[in-house]
Amino acid sequence: MMRRVLQPLWFFLALIFLIEAWLWDHLEPVVARFVAAIPLRAFKEWLAARIARLSPMLTLVVFVIPAILLFPLKLAGAWLLMHQYWISAFALIVFSKFLGVGVAAFIFDVTRPKLLQMNWFRKLYEFVLDIRRRAGELVAPVTARIKAAMAMFRSNSSSRWMRLVQRLRHRAHSAR
Repeated sequence: MMRRVLQPLWFFLALIFLIEAWLWDHLEPVVARFVAAIPLRAFKEWLAARIARLSPMLTLVVFVIPAILLFPLKLAGAWLLMHQYWISAFALIVFSKFLGVGVAAFIFDVTRPKLLQMNWFRKLYEFVLDIRRRAGELVAPVTARIKAAMAMFRSNSSSRWMRLVQRLRHRAHSAR
């Protein structure tokens, strides 16, 4: 019983996790293009050389610093929400989200080898990858149904879909 009650919650959490993973996967190439467009490649090489000399724990500090630096943006977004500046708040929150994921992907790419030297971090990393796999498995049936419905809509859009819409409209008008 309890498992059935918690299933929508787990599905929702898996969906949020997959959205985060999708953002990470899709922002990493954008950040890579950004790095190629401006002289960040030299910065990345410089940073990688400096990180190679650091201990894994100090590398963790380098990995966490961007999150700390972006925290004031999130506070500003909360302030905008509290003062009912909805559009500005939404724009700032989305901007800070994309910026945070992009910067984290960039920094993680540089710090990953050192961070994975720490046993607890490697286990945490493997755990997160396992959660991502399980979340994908949990959401896969729903995704497959949505894709099948979209394929049916595309293939039958002029005939079956239109008849269904007409039947629903007819029912709605006759119910009045």
